[in-house]
Amino acid sequence: MESISAKWNWKHSLLYITLIYAIIFFVDKQILQKLQISHDKIHLKKYPDLPLRFRYDGTFKILQVADMHYGMGKVTRCRDVTATEFKYCSDLNTTRFLKRIIEAEKPDFIAFTGDNIFGSSTTDAAESMIQAFGPAMELGLPWAAVLGNHDQESTMDREELMYFISLMDYSVAQVNPPAEDPSNLAKGGVMEKIDGFGNYDMRVYGPPGSHLANSSILNLFFLDSGDRETVRGVRTYGYIKESQLHWLHRVSEALQGQKQDSNRKVGAQLPGLAFFHIPIPETPQLYYQNIVGQFQEAVACSRVNSGVLQTLVSLGDIKAVFVGHDHTNDFCGNLNGIWFCYGGGIGYHGYGKAGWPRRARIILAEAGKGENGWMEVEMIKTWKRLDDQRLSKIDEQVLWEMCPSR
Repeated sequence: MESISAKWNWKHSLLYITLIYAIIFFVDKQILQKLQISHDKIHLKKYPDLPLRFRYDGTFKILQVADMHYGMGKVTRCRDVTATEFKYCSDLNTTRFLKRIIEAEKPDFIAFTGDNIFGSSTTDAAESMIQAFGPAMELGLPWAAVLGNHDQESTMDREELMYFISLMDYSVAQVNPPAEDPSNLAKGGVMEKIDGFGNYDMRVYGPPGSHLANSSILNLFFLDSGDRETVRGVRTYGYIKESQLHWLHRVSEALQGQKQDSNRKVGAQLPGLAFFHIPIPETPQLYYQNIVGQFQEAVACSRVNSGVLQTLVSLGDIKAVFVGHDHTNDFCGNLNGIWFCYGGGIGYHGYGKAGWPRRARIILAEAGKGENGWMEVEMIKTWKRLDDQRLSKIDEQVLWEMCPSR
């Protein structure tokens, strides 16, 4: 009996060992080998030269790209183009136009102001974003983005999209900043939640070699204007929330509180520019005022007025705001001393107007020059480029000019 029992145990042991080896083999082949990272697939983010700064000639140029509505590349067809304009038109026409503008204008920075991809037209949000932002990454240009109301309609939600964007080559975008200064947190401060994803600021420093080379002379603010909201049972577009305005106020106040350089004009504020996607509820008022550009469609804004305009006016430093969302509006208009400018839709897969060329906006900040070299920003200008044969430059205007000292 003992011999039979020992033989039986031996057979069970052999079967058990065989099963263990089979499981190990399966796990290795089917799972572990797929998780192994080969050196040729490792990709480390490429960072731009930071901080952002003015050129040696005292200028800083921004390209605003609004409403690319990128789908899946060459298989995604264009909308609202005439048969005589293009033999075949796809997302690649958007890419080609973006590359033309970059080559012609040579911007220092690109600001993508939402609806970068058309979520409902892609099965892979990450791949569409890689293609959409491709020209900026290929050329090594620093760039940032905010989200529109269509970006999240595919395989990634808004938080995932912003994380992905922040990790892309040469991107300086952030998901969200700490709501409190880290030093305050160390002292027991409370981290306040900021609504949305993609609220952050960037500082642009003076020209290299100047006495302002280590000081910000232009501030850029990016805000998430959301996608859709239901307010008291009514469906409407997103809007900038109170927590975001609190953050903006706090950051602006801190920047203005920086120690003023002795060569700056007394009481001079550092100018700022803001970028978000959905226009504010006061924008329709501009239909009855003098504008530069074309007002061709109704403003699609939220029914909720969260006080964005009042906040911007109270801050005093933001001189212009740049939005997208309404593709065939490309005008700039002034509300209470602040210019609100549309980028004009650049994307061929987004709706447009047949015979009306796609377009993008350029913003140029110019520093003044004094006895000791370059000074603070003296003037901010803007114009648009059209996707026509001449890459036409239109509607050049001055948005802000520092008042001459008396």
